[in-house]
Amino acid sequence: MSLVQRLEVRQGQALVMTPQLLQAIKLLQLSHLDLAAYVETELERNPLLERAEADGPATGDADAAGPSSETSGEPFDASDPDSWQPPELNPSRGEIDTDFDARLDNVFPDDAPTQVQESSAGDMLSLTPPPYGSSGGSFDSEAPDFEAALTAEISLRDHLVGQLELATRDPVERLIGGFLIDAVDEAGYLRETVEGVAQRLGADADTVARVLTQVQSFDPPGIAARDLAECLAIQLCERDRYDPAMQALVSRLDLVAKRDFTALRRLCGVDDEDLVEMLGEIRRLDPKPGRAFGSSAVEVLIPDVFVRAAPDGSWLVELNGEALPRVLVNQSYYARVVRGASAEGDKAFLSEALQNANWLTRSLEQRARTILKVATEIVRQQDGFFVHGVTHLRPLNLKTVAEAIGMHESTVSRVTSNKAIGTSRGTLEMKYFFTAAIPGAAGMAAHSSEAVRHRIKQLVDGETPDDVLSDDALVQKLRSEGVDIARRTVAKYRESLRIPSSIERRREHYAHGTAHHGALALR
Repeated sequence: MSLVQRLEVRQGQALVMTPQLLQAIKLLQLSHLDLAAYVETELERNPLLERAEADGPATGDADAAGPSSETSGEPFDASDPDSWQPPELNPSRGEIDTDFDARLDNVFPDDAPTQVQESSAGDMLSLTPPPYGSSGGSFDSEAPDFEAALTAEISLRDHLVGQLELATRDPVERLIGGFLIDAVDEAGYLRETVEGVAQRLGADADTVARVLTQVQSFDPPGIAARDLAECLAIQLCERDRYDPAMQALVSRLDLVAKRDFTALRRLCGVDDEDLVEMLGEIRRLDPKPGRAFGSSAVEVLIPDVFVRAAPDGSWLVELNGEALPRVLVNQSYYARVVRGASAEGDKAFLSEALQNANWLTRSLEQRARTILKVATEIVRQQDGFFVHGVTHLRPLNLKTVAEAIGMHESTVSRVTSNKAIGTSRGTLEMKYFFTAAIPGAAGMAAHSSEAVRHRIKQLVDGETPDDVLSDDALVQKLRSEGVDIARRTVAKYRESLRIPSSIERRREHYAHGTAHHGALALR
């Protein structure tokens, strides 16, 4: 066999990951907050992009499936219809793909309008998305928000420093106190030792300890503690409840976690009624006193899609317009500037800016369509959940949804990441509806792992002090209900729900029952 060099011509297909395709993929998996920040950056760097006015025409509507909904071939209108507009200002889909040497079909495989689909219960899913976009205004209309500056939340450090300035005038104590305050984390705990602070500042350890005691007397109670026991002890001293019995209880928080009430009664020297009262007092304390002054804002889960029941019994799946940024291509501005551009560099910059703006608007529109299509299929697959609740949640994976809507599994994965659905049962992440399958017993249908987890919680909540269910007992009850599940799986689900073991629950029931009978006897 001889080796010969030769030239051959072969034809094949390959996906070229151009920057524009990477941008479209990135937009698809961004949350609405990240998407808003990305669009804001594009608005700053591209002079041909602008925010849509709140009362302007809804020119970028996402595709709405239904007999009366159609997708416009030119989704974005010019802001000045009377101005001269060359043909290249409104490029077609094919022209955009040709200019960028890339196709949106590589990211969004199916660009056809979403059809009205029939659920397994016979209901029709009517899709009526609102106008695609969110309100915005021009730069000239923005004014300083003085109320926002006046109502800004104070940080934990500023709160403590203000109290330190009132507590002492000694510059040395203020220096040490400021250093200790800087070492307090967001939860309110001191992450430095007294010896370490004294060595770093070149101060006496007794002085540092005295200043630390002063800082620990500040509001909120329990601040600057070095561990949980000290945090609880400070709060109990503030309430004048740190007696020897409570001191012994706080010193053995490990027994409290294990619910070893027998050892706690012997250690504290109290009866069952007093022990239950002491434990209740511990539970009312704040283990993280600094969290009320968190430096980072709490992000509220805002739904990207709303699901609501229609009068005819169908489900309406619609996009949340407030979570979709609306941008327009300022075609009249391009028309005016391109006529005055003489340098080749200026013309090339304007041409590139126009192409990028058209690609971005098209990508945003396709993103909205894809989210709506995936959400619609999720509602169709999980229609029992929306009617009856979590007990009727079905096993579902990405492959099932991808095959049903004719998309790639990776596309569905990107769509469901960082997205949420607003329902009558609360706002839930899209990933919540994808659960593993637990096989059914005796050939019955499979069960959703989330539904099984919910059933375990119901069984534990309904148990009595005389009938505390062990993991084996939970397995037997679930199998009698048609769920073929192993004991280790029950233990894993119970631990994920933060449910104690049967031994610990039995101790807790016994302690509460003894205290209850003692209270009745005193009456």
